Amino acid sequence: MPLLDVHTHRTDSPAGQAIISCSPGEFRPAEGRWYSVGLHPWHAATGGDDWEALCRAAEHPQVVAIGEAGMDRLRGGDLGRQMELFARQARLAEDIGKPLIIHMVRTQAELLAVRRQVCPRVPWIVHGFRGSATAATQLLHHGLQLSFGALHNDEALRCTPIDRLFLETDEATLDIDTIYDRAAVVRQTDVDELRQALAARAAQTFFLPLSPER
Repeated sequence: MPLLDVHTHRTDSPAGQAIISCSPGEFRPAEGRWYSVGLHPWHAATGGDDWEALCRAAEHPQVVAIGEAGMDRLRGGDLGRQMELFARQARLAEDIGKPLIIHMVRTQAELLAVRRQVCPRVPWIVHGFRGSATAATQLLHHGLQLSFGALHNDEALRCTPIDRLFLETDEATLDIDTIYDRAAVVRQTDVDELRQALAARAAQTFFLPLSPER
């Protein structure tokens, strides 16, 4: 089945169609499913305690991305500590050659500062992007990719090129098909063409084999 949902916390998502985000302690791979594993900025004060577990999980063949990692100015405590933990995970993503899924809340300047330090080769994907078209354009200019969920700015969704775009459910009650339907209306495109394009992009971006490890 094609990968359509690049970021969800639903562990019962259809096999092969979603990347399930979890912490190292929660990572228990189920047959036929893909995962991202990371240390969330909300837990930056204690997140370093799970570093060895993260490194072990990161090497697992069903883990196709690191994250969600990032920074949150509204929650998570000391921003400097969050920034250090984010940079550390960004370097881990580089070391193992897997994309980075990013949680970013009012920390665009800090994000770009870390990006300049790391000079990443792997894709960086800001998940759940809700910012303006101007903010989207700035991030796109710096080489990032954007994933949109149920809550988003329509103009930002419209201005994001198809080769830098993903869709997700995150923690929304909507299913991924509904999100695709809505995105197709906003972008004035055929929903089946959108699904095919983003499924192909996801397979290429996350370096997916034909099926998850069994």
